Amino acid sequence: MITRRNFIATATAGTAIAAALPAHAFEVEEKFRPQQVRIKADLLPGQILILPRAHFLYFVTAPGQAIRYGVGVGRAGLEFTGDAVIQVKKEWPTWRPTQEMIERDPVSYGRFRNNDYVQPGGPTNPLGARALYLFQNGRDTFYRIHGTTEPQSIGRSVSNGCIRMLNEHVIDLYNRVPVGTPVTVL
Repeated sequence: MITRRNFIATATAGTAIAAALPAHAFEVEEKFRPQQVRIKADLLPGQILILPRAHFLYFVTAPGQAIRYGVGVGRAGLEFTGDAVIQVKKEWPTWRPTQEMIERDPVSYGRFRNNDYVQPGGPTNPLGARALYLFQNGRDTFYRIHGTTEPQSIGRSVSNGCIRMLNEHVIDLYNRVPVGTPVTVL
């Protein structure tokens, strides 16, 4: 028979054991960590190629060479495809969901409904530490390559269409690419 005393003793012991164990941060699978890889030699150095179905972004560093990063991408029907150019780069960007996002998921984005609120940049901002803004023909596509507050989304198709990277990975990419970098999403 479970008594109140036994229950409290068991709960206290469980809490003490959990507190003694080291906390583990989320670790992305090895294949999604940045690594030098071989790539088709006809891709130009400085170009970004994204293969959403494989969940990889390639930054071409030399003919036949690239740095491959794992990414999270848009869920079915929300993904971006085509050619774009990085026209704007921001550190700790502000964020506001698009009107379509608010309409599609009013529970998650209700605080943005019927106002002009923009979430300030910072560690809790969904765009993470850096954002690279994709443009086509001089117009903002509203798609971004950006950091994330949800590292478990790397290697998955769960976003509203943007390309998500771990914050430390997007900072690395951000430091490597200038405004004007071409991006192809297949």
